[in-house]
Amino acid sequence: MTISFNTKLASGLISALLMGLGAGVALAHDDNPVSQGNWQNTSKHFWKNSVGECWRAGYWTPSMAVAECDPDLVKKPEKKEAKKQDTVPPAALIPNLGPDAPALRVTIQAEALFDFDKAILRTDGKKTLDEEVVGKMKAHPEVEVLLVTGYADRIGSEKYNQKLSEKRAHAVKAYLVEQGVEDKRIEAVGKGESDPVVDCKNVKGRENRHNKKLVECLQPNRRVVAEVKVQAPLK
Repeated sequence: MTISFNTKLASGLISALLMGLGAGVALAHDDNPVSQGNWQNTSKHFWKNSVGECWRAGYWTPSMAVAECDPDLVKKPEKKEAKKQDTVPPAALIPNLGPDAPALRVTIQAEALFDFDKAILRTDGKKTLDEEVVGKMKAHPEVEVLLVTGYADRIGSEKYNQKLSEKRAHAVKAYLVEQGVEDKRIEAVGKGESDPVVDCKNVKGRENRHNKKLVECLQPNRRVVAEVKVQAPLK
């Protein structure tokens, strides 16, 4: 049987095309396994049709999808959640532990320093100041000014209580200076009956020193407060 020249030519072209496709499949399979379901040329570029779609092999499955050909099928990498230890808390929640934190603030009940209605420091009152104030002032030279404020209760006249609170504050300052704290580092003021801690309005009876229940109830108001007024930053 005689085969025409045209038939031989057609057969040859088909064989060459199949060999080329086979080479493309082998290249995709051997050199780029991830893309083995899409046809590639010898330059490793994906073959695409006129509308930009990649040519797929007959055995292509969604698991063979690649970003260039099937971006909707390729799973995007998940964003890693920030670790708890890597997060930074808001500035408002960070405690102030730096050099600006007050080095000293103490409230001492008047009865721990003075006899009732007196402004002369007792021996045990001096020991209390040594422990609570003197030592700290010497240990913290950055405290440039310490404010010592005396307070009284409302028993007696307002003028009298104001004077008593001033005397007590100055008595504390005088003792601190005696113990080696520089005079210029201490400021003493009296505030009398102002800024009460308790009101004791439920206590019956006259408001005098003989009303023991009232005197006892008003005890928190009789106090001396020593606190930093000016403090230099630590170097």
